[in-house]
Amino acid sequence: MRQGDFTTLAREYVHRAGYSRAVLAAALAHTGLDPATCVTADVGAGTGKLTAGLISLGLSGIAIEPNEAMRSVGRATVGETPFAWRTGRAETTDLPDSSVDWVLMGSAFHWTEARQALSEFHRVLKPGGYFTALWNPRDLSRSQLNRTIDEKIRELVPGLKRLSSGAREYTEGLEDLILSGDEFKDLIFIEAPHQELFDAERYLGVWRSVNDIQSQAGPERFAAIMDMIKNKIAGLELISVAYRTRSWTVKSSKVR
Repeated sequence: MRQGDFTTLAREYVHRAGYSRAVLAAALAHTGLDPATCVTADVGAGTGKLTAGLISLGLSGIAIEPNEAMRSVGRATVGETPFAWRTGRAETTDLPDSSVDWVLMGSAFHWTEARQALSEFHRVLKPGGYFTALWNPRDLSRSQLNRTIDEKIRELVPGLKRLSSGAREYTEGLEDLILSGDEFKDLIFIEAPHQELFDAERYLGVWRSVNDIQSQAGPERFAAIMDMIKNKIAGLELISVAYRTRSWTVKSSKVR
C-alpha cells in the first residue's frame, strides 16, 4: 500500500467517527454565514464524513475528492444532494474564481502542498469568505485501552511516523503556516471533546482504514497489529472511543 493512496480503504471509511457538531456549529456561527445562501466546499471530502456534518447544519455546496473509490462511497452513503460531488484536489479545485463562501478540509489538509492549497482557496473564496481546517483525533488521555493499543503498535513498528491527525504533537506551527502568506487573517481556534461507541466490527474497520500505519508496517506486521487489537477487545460488546475535534478558521483577506 502506498502512503496517501486510499483506493483500497474506501469501503472501510464508513466505520470512522464524524466530527463534533458543536465545533461545526460554533465555526458556522463565527463566520456569520447563512446556511440557506452559503456556498460551501468540502475539499478532500473522502467518503463524506465532514460532508454529512455540514448537511446536518443545513449547508449545501460542493464535495471535492480526488480519489474515485472514496468519491463513489461518498455518493452512495451521503447522497449527491445537497452537495454535488466533483473530482479535484486542494491545489486545483477547478472551482470558479470567487465562487465559494466557506472552504473546509476535514482530516485532509496535511496531505496537501499547503502553500498551493491556501493560494487556491483564496482564489475560489468570495471576498470575506472563510477557510477551516479541522481534524478529529482520538483523545488518548481519556482511554487506557486506546493508549495501550497505540503503544503496542509502536512496539510492532519501531520508528513509525504518524502523519498529522490533528493532535497537538502534529499541529505545532500550523497557525504560522496558515497565516504565512497574505491570503488569510483573523485565525480562530475551536475544539471540543466527543465520544463515540463502536461495536467490535466497526472498531476493527476503523483500524483497517488507516493508511499511514499500513503503508509503513507492510502486510505481515499490519496483520499482527490487527490480531493484537482483536485480542485487546475480545469480549467487549461496545468500545468507547474519546475524540477531540480541533479546528482552525481564517478569513480571506480578499476585498471587493
